[in-house]
Amino acid sequence: MSEDVILKAEGLGVSFGGVHAVKAVDFALRAGELRCLIGPNGAGKTTFFRLLSGQYKPTRGTVTFRGKELKSLLPYQVARLGIGIKTQVPSLFEGMTVAENLALSVDRKARHAETRARVDEVLERIGLADLRDRSCAELAHGQRQWVELGQILASRPAVALLDEPAAGMTHSESVKTVEIIREITQHSAVIVVEHDMDFIRMIGERVTVFEQGEVIAEGSFQKVAKDPQVRAAYLGRKETADA
Repeated sequence: MSEDVILKAEGLGVSFGGVHAVKAVDFALRAGELRCLIGPNGAGKTTFFRLLSGQYKPTRGTVTFRGKELKSLLPYQVARLGIGIKTQVPSLFEGMTVAENLALSVDRKARHAETRARVDEVLERIGLADLRDRSCAELAHGQRQWVELGQILASRPAVALLDEPAAGMTHSESVKTVEIIREITQHSAVIVVEHDMDFIRMIGERVTVFEQGEVIAEGSFQKVAKDPQVRAAYLGRKETADA
């Protein structure tokens, strides 16, 4: 396999009781790649996401990051290796300002001036410079999501895992979110877990489709949207016809 593969799953699966939530998935993410994971509710994509981030331990198979096996590591250890995570529900420090939340994500070894410069840069890139001193508790839903994406920008992980980053957003907010995700790809490979097909269409990158714990299709959005298995499992006739 190509040397630029940074994150790799081989035969990866997990079972809960007698339920095989993820069966035996092979997956490879290359440095700098933007990949979307899609599928209907219960397809296994979020469980797979949690396997990659160390939140769940696999029943079978392996996950490797830069050649290092992750199975025995705790989530914070996985994060320290260079895998950043944005969960579906924003988890910010409510009593701190936008700038303070972003500063927490900058490398601790950075000097004060370097941290401030990085925070200022990120605030501009996420379009919240005018809210730098606003408490995160006062922010609207979309703004809170952007601050968490800003934390990914500030920390510059090798891989960023984004779980439904456009959940609950308006169309215009989703457009801006796509722009921020593209900013993140300047420094990180990115996996976006989503079920919103319009959002995935806007991203327009390589897509991996899950159904019943297995990968049933992979390729461009245009390719997977026309796949009969994907159409049957997920898209429905109308969306497929419009793709």
